[in-house]
Amino acid sequence: MSRRLPVFFLLDVSESMAGDNLQKMEDGLGMIVRSLRQDPHALETVYISVVAFAGIARTIAPLVDLVSFYPPKLPIGSGTSLGAGLNALMAEIDRTLVKTTADRKGDWKPIVYLFTDGKPTDAADAAIERWQRTHARKAHLIAVGLGRYADLAILRRLTETVLLFEESHEDDFAKFVKWVTASVTSQSRSVGDSESGAVPIAALDETILSLAKDPATQPILGDRDCVVIVGRCQRARKPYLMKFDRMSQKVETRDFALQANRYDLTGCHPVDESYFEWSDPGRSNLTVNTSELFGVPGCPYCGNPSAFAQCGCGNLMCVSGPGEAVCPWCNKSVRFHAPAGSDEGFDVRRGRG
Repeated sequence: MSRRLPVFFLLDVSESMAGDNLQKMEDGLGMIVRSLRQDPHALETVYISVVAFAGIARTIAPLVDLVSFYPPKLPIGSGTSLGAGLNALMAEIDRTLVKTTADRKGDWKPIVYLFTDGKPTDAADAAIERWQRTHARKAHLIAVGLGRYADLAILRRLTETVLLFEESHEDDFAKFVKWVTASVTSQSRSVGDSESGAVPIAALDETILSLAKDPATQPILGDRDCVVIVGRCQRARKPYLMKFDRMSQKVETRDFALQANRYDLTGCHPVDESYFEWSDPGRSNLTVNTSELFGVPGCPYCGNPSAFAQCGCGNLMCVSGPGEAVCPWCNKSVRFHAPAGSDEGFDVRRGRG
């Protein structure tokens, strides 16, 4: 049996990834594996595992060879528990890595690809310190921030190889997938050369990827750059996520100028019940006032014109308009009235992002 090159994908599946981003990542894994199977060096040495993190973290694909690997369906949940994700990754490395003994050569030094689009919502310091103390020398870690809201400073505490991926054109993600594939292929061909040095990566396409700089970190409990709110369809009784992204707007008068923030609707996405299993088990106390939110989505299941009606139990549901409806959360009957035209808004619970 040839020596294995373990490649671990540590993936952020927090609710800020809802919609196209999560689907692209899921499809991208499949594209990477299909391409690697065409390379004899990768086919002989590369083994792949996937660890996902949201409010919790789990291994969703154990370490197997390229031929046996099947890209898993990616879950989604509330929270970006990077610390939990690192702990799950370290446990998986410790469990699966074959060590060199007097009788046999063990695995090549593992390679980890960490993809995240947000900021940690758990206390990740202890896990980061443990990684640096016990695993940083055992594995090569390549961290990629997906989009402008990724916390690059926290990633720089994990590794010197931190990249920023910014998507501005339709084919940019396909280019990113090709870069990952080319990097893994290069790594499979140079095993042994990089055991003590830097891990080789493919040349950067500077239209989509750049080396991260050193921004200041801002530890927070929730994502300030997007708001995600969960609701349920009153007919199908299935959950959905409403996502609003922060937009900055310059407000100027004769006496002053300031940057005003608002959150614009970017989509309403159906999810399954595993969303709650993958969410942070601690109830989120974060709220947002509806006066800060712009746009009301329709229900992605039944087509009701509003997916944003609040029951007395505090949860959101879809409605067809004013009148009586049964809340799919508490099963109580509630009567809704037409908006009174007030600009004050009301507070609703939001996820951690």
